[in-house]
Amino acid sequence: MTDFFKYQALGNDYVVIDPRSTDVPVTPESVRLVCDRHFGIGADGVLYGPLEEPRPGVPVPLALFNSDGSVCERSGNGLRMFALHLAEREPGTWAGGEPFTLRTAAGDSPVQILDRAAGIVQVGLGTPVFDAAALPLLDEDGTPAEGPTLSVPLTVGERKLTVTALHNGNPHTVVPVAEPTAELARSLGPEIAGHARFPLRTNVQFLRVVSRSVLEIEVYERGAGYALASGSSACAAASAARELGLCDDRVEVRMPGGSVTVALAPDGSVTLTGESQQVAAGVFAPALRARLGRAAEAAR
Repeated sequence: MTDFFKYQALGNDYVVIDPRSTDVPVTPESVRLVCDRHFGIGADGVLYGPLEEPRPGVPVPLALFNSDGSVCERSGNGLRMFALHLAEREPGTWAGGEPFTLRTAAGDSPVQILDRAAGIVQVGLGTPVFDAAALPLLDEDGTPAEGPTLSVPLTVGERKLTVTALHNGNPHTVVPVAEPTAELARSLGPEIAGHARFPLRTNVQFLRVVSRSVLEIEVYERGAGYALASGSSACAAASAARELGLCDDRVEVRMPGGSVTVALAPDGSVTLTGESQQVAAGVFAPALRARLGRAAEAAR
């Protein structure tokens, strides 16, 4: 029995709990405990799946959770890690380099393992939507906003910002800055992520355009906090920059944990390519397993 498999992609780490190899219950409470960096394994989130026996040619379903126990509709890095997990478990089926499909709450995402040994995986994240109703976004008076969200005035405390908001499976808010720093992301990120104008909260990217082919971001995630990297955030930043005419169709997005490549098709659809690795696999000690059981009982 193996209770967990831990993966990382540029320092963005997830714990995979595979129901084929463990009976550990997955609830918001147990996710929070597993992700706790002091009392659990420590991670930015949990990937739970496959939710049914995977078959070639059929989308493989999984559930994603943020470290605070909330549902994550889709994660670019998380999908790449889960694709690699399938290849590690069943290399004869999933590691041959042929595209296959993963299914999350946000829909289907095509993935392809380009280099299993190096952990290089490509994932398609669809076409982002720059529309207030899709996020959703509220006006200052609390009523539903309407229309495009390329240039949205946003008041945060005494700051007057102009941001770009979009939905690519998750809501994102891109904030152009002269210099993205961890300190800025940690201080201003929570205020934007939990802003009253975003009733479902939002992920936040602080963006600097280095050149037409290179972007730099710092990330604050609505359900995990400050992150060294985020695949969907990299895609959001690239999509926003391209819509604003600031970058080309293929860009390197640099984050504190490393870089990914984002390709933007003429129709706006996005493909993310980057590295991920398995870093550990193991069993929960009896004391932790007991706490996970109690957490699951409390959730019933």
